[in-house]
Formats: sequence, C-alpha cells, structure tokens
Amino acid sequence: MPSAISPEASPLPKWTRPEPTKEELSWAEIKVIDLNKFDQPGGKEKLAAELRDALHVTGFFSVAGTGFTQSEVERQYDIGQAYLNLPKEEKGSPKYLCNFAQGNYFGYRAAHEKRIMGTDVLDNVESMNIPKFIPSLENEPFHPFFEEYRAEIEDFSRRSLELASKIFTLFSIILKLPEDYFSRQHLYEGKSEDHLRYMIYRPRSLEDDEKVQHNWSRAHTDFGSLTLLWSQNVAGLQLKTPACEWKYVPPVDNGIICNVGDTLDFWSAGYLKSTIHRVVRPPKDQAHIHRLGLFYFVRPGDSVDIKPASSPLLKRLGLVREDDQNAAPVRGLEYVRERVKNYHNHNNYADMKGKKFNVGNLEIEDEAT
Repeated sequence: MPSAISPEASPLPKWTRPEPTKEELSWAEIKVIDLNKFDQPGGKEKLAAELRDALHVTGFFSVAGTGFTQSEVERQYDIGQAYLNLPKEEKGSPKYLCNFAQGNYFGYRAAHEKRIMGTDVLDNVESMNIPKFIPSLENEPFHPFFEEYRAEIEDFSRRSLELASKIFTLFSIILKLPEDYFSRQHLYEGKSEDHLRYMIYRPRSLEDDEKVQHNWSRAHTDFGSLTLLWSQNVAGLQLKTPACEWKYVPPVDNGIICNVGDTLDFWSAGYLKSTIHRVVRPPKDQAHIHRLGLFYFVRPGDSVDIKPASSPLLKRLGLVREDDQNAAPVRGLEYVRERVKNYHNHNNYADMKGKKFNVGNLEIEDEAT
C-alpha cells in the first residue's frame, strides 16, 4: 500500500530528476529481476536462476516490480534534498554527527572534511543515515527536520527491508538453503546497523578532480549484506568486472540497483561475491549537477553469527567444510562497527590501498583507489 503524505507536513521543494547523459559511455550489462513474478507458480525458482547468472557476471543487478510508486520514491528525494540543502551549522550539529571513532554510521556525515589520495583535494560527499524505527534504536541520531515526515520515512524504511527479504529468499534458493535462511538474519524488529540513506555528491572543479583521477568515492565493497540504490540518472557509479574493467552502472527506469555486500560474501564462502565499485566524476553534460542518491543498506542483526552457511551447494563445490561451523563467532555488530572504524575514521585514505582488514576469521583487502 503506497504511503500517504501527512497533511500536517510542511511543503517541500520538488526534486527534479536530471536528464540522462547524452555522452557515449561504457555501460555494464545489468540483469533486471522482475519481482512481479515472485508469487507466481515456480516464480521464485525462475528468478533465483536468473539472479544466480547475473551475480556471476557483474555482481550487480536491478529489480523491477518493487511495490514502490515513482511518486513515493520522488517524495523521498524531496525529503533528502531539503535536508541536505539546510545550512551546514543546522544539519551538522554535533549531536547528529556519525561517530566514526566508535564505528557508528547513524547520523550526518559532512563533506569537505577529508583529504583524498594524499592531495589537498577534499571529499565532496555528504549524507544522512537513518536507523530502523524500532525501540532499541530510538536514541540514535534523528534530526528534528525529519520529525514531521517520520511516518513516511518509517514506511519507506520498513518496505525497503520487506523488498530485500524477497531477494534474500532468492539467495537462499540459490544456495539450496531453507527459504527464510537469510531473511531471518535480517529482521526489521531486530537491532542492527541497517539504515536508510540520503546522500549527495557536490560538484568539484575539473582541476581538483584531475588531481584525484576523477574519483568521487574510492573503490570499495559494501560492508553489509545487500545494498538497494534507487536508480537515478547522473552517471558516475562504476563496477569492476571479473575482467578488471570499469563499467558504468546504467540507470533503470522505476528500478532499484542492488549489489551484494561483504557479509553475504562471507556467508556464501565467496559464492555470492561483493563487487568492487566506485563513483567517478560524471560526464561533461552532468558534471555540474549535485548528485542526489537514495539508498537502503541491509546489515546483519547485531547478534547474528557471520560464518559460511551449511549449504549443500557450497559443500558440493568444496567451499565449506564441516569444521567451519565450529569457528569462533563473529557477530554482526562487531563486524560492521570494526569495518566502519577501519574505513572511515581517517583524515586521509591514501595509505590504505592493499591493506587487509580482519575481524576474527573474516578478511577483506582494501581496494582504496
């Protein structure tokens, strides 16, 4: 059921969707998974087969039939745009800032506070990460600006995880596990680091971008299990293919771009790979645009143990052993908080390339380009 706008909510300036670039770019081929087929006889199994093939080609895919109307999505862009256009001193009050030193990603992240690649160029991204609307997280940062839109944001947040749960069902089918295997590790009412994100990249001069090889967000994998990115038209997001080529991720009308994160990679013993991606300076006809994004990041439950699943498929492929189940547990909160501290609690990212990040028996090598 589409969410209604509260009649008491203040009117907001309308976000205008930018026009697609007219430049010729090297686009990745992204499989579109139509979730309208999910409840049809044999639908989940057919979609799982399509998804398995897509993940082994790029690691990114798109979903259609999401249940979100275009007006609902654009309303969230309206909200995000209005907040991110507030004066810095208002949106960046210390009590609402992300506490990267503690690995806490909830709250506001300001732009222009970190140097890029050993240069004097400052990063150009700012964001607000909103936690799930559950009692155990009610004391996390939630800026007063959002209070009159709370019902709409909560509805969008809850339905985002409902959508992700369908995708988790497909992952479970791929690995020949019980259909709820992954969705029960990611329950909305369970405490976790999930968040809805409004994020914007501010344009930077060509001179500065050339100093940092046109990077707006360094190459990385996502920390959690699954990322949902509502499609928008400003080119810049690129994925690294298995052939080590950088390809642009194309916009998908009324779709959501998805990619696997590190914890699902760990659960599947690398069968479902977290894909390296980055954001670069948009093409010439879009380089002046403030690139607004809308995301939902799915993270494992705080107390969930991240270890290779006891999957018949993974066992047959020799990717998991019986003694893997006896490894010391690494809990969802422990992993995500340590990963956030490692990645974000820096003033300069230049010295991180090629370094390995470990928590327990889980390991990621930092791309950092």
